[in-house]
Amino acid sequence: MAQRRATAVAYLRTSSAANVGADKDSDKRQAATIAAFAKRARFEIVETFYDAAVSGADPIETRPGFAALLDRIEGNGVKTVIVEDATRLARDLITQETGIVSLIERKVRVLTANGDDLTATDDHFKVAMRQIAGAFAQLEKARLVAKLRHARERIRKTKGKCEGRKSRVERNPEDAEVVAKAITMAKRLRRANPKTGERLSLRRIAKRLADAGLLNERGDEYNPNAIKRMLEG
Repeated sequence: MAQRRATAVAYLRTSSAANVGADKDSDKRQAATIAAFAKRARFEIVETFYDAAVSGADPIETRPGFAALLDRIEGNGVKTVIVEDATRLARDLITQETGIVSLIERKVRVLTANGDDLTATDDHFKVAMRQIAGAFAQLEKARLVAKLRHARERIRKTKGKCEGRKSRVERNPEDAEVVAKAITMAKRLRRANPKTGERLSLRRIAKRLADAGLLNERGDEYNPNAIKRMLEG
């Protein structure tokens, strides 16, 4: 009886719009390389996720294809991701390790087409980088929460209460940068997946923002209506 193949998903990325299109072959080359490795290693590729025209320096959490990959992993139990090489995740080391951390947290292996296990823990330097990346992400989230809390306290001290019906930026001009970043990321995450045409739900976008430390002024995850207003703005 033939041995059943383990399942895996493939992740592709092209960094320039010039490399995207029917007459270009970057994604085809990546897919073919991954398929050849999968066949040798006895993996069945059950789905492919593709971020077209996405820079290798772009944060992992802002990529629609990678976000869709995480949704698939969380939904069906696939525990292996195969990429052509480590640069397809990211060219910047911190960005690359941040993406790997997000997969390790879900107990997922990341393999390259030459057989390297990017999630292996026997490379002490990589382990240290992942710990640093995780620490900075947690620090940034805590900083934003504290900033919003202190801002509300200042308003209560000066006005006795936080007035309603004004926008967050009107109440707290210092939050303008945070709000702008949340809106930009939400719109990016809402883009249709180039390969499947699917879009992240409002609730999934809110979760991605929270994972990136972008929270509402109460320090909580945005609700879907708030995300809808961001997209319409």
